[in-house]
Amino acid sequence: MTTSVLGFAERTPWLHTIASVYTDGALVLLALLMVTAWRRARHRSPAAAATAVWAPVAVLLAYAVSNVVKVLVREPRPCQVLHLPTVSPCDYATDFSLPSNHATVAAAAAVAILLTHRALGLTAVAVTLLVGVSRVYLGAHYPHDVLVGFLIGAAIGTTGLWACRLLIGRVPSVLIAARD
Repeated sequence: MTTSVLGFAERTPWLHTIASVYTDGALVLLALLMVTAWRRARHRSPAAAATAVWAPVAVLLAYAVSNVVKVLVREPRPCQVLHLPTVSPCDYATDFSLPSNHATVAAAAAVAILLTHRALGLTAVAVTLLVGVSRVYLGAHYPHDVLVGFLIGAAIGTTGLWACRLLIGRVPSVLIAARD
């Protein structure tokens, strides 16, 4: 499947810049969605505010877990194994492929946002799915790297339900009741 996607990428040079900008720009968009979800949640209830505060924590934790898994698995990137042209430059041999950090972080953010605000969360899920597509299209990852990243990120983001229960009553009032 990876070779088919890379072949498609080679035939669609007009998409290269769009995919390259999107793959990182989407993370900025997810950060903005987290802030928006927090701003809306802090006026609803302590539970909603605690869930919203969980989102950036989930992202940081997901990134750390993703990097640990990369070092343990040590899967080379597609460009290093397939020796096919890729849109994205081939990373260093020590920058491993499994899991995709972008997919892991995006999934953690999307699930945490979804736990906070349904409509914003559905938007975040759509943004995240396109992040996964862009990572394979650029040749930075195999599809299974993205899938594993989604699973790790979603699992960490989902723990927000548990974290929310722990944080209720412990979230500083400035985060809950701050006014615009």
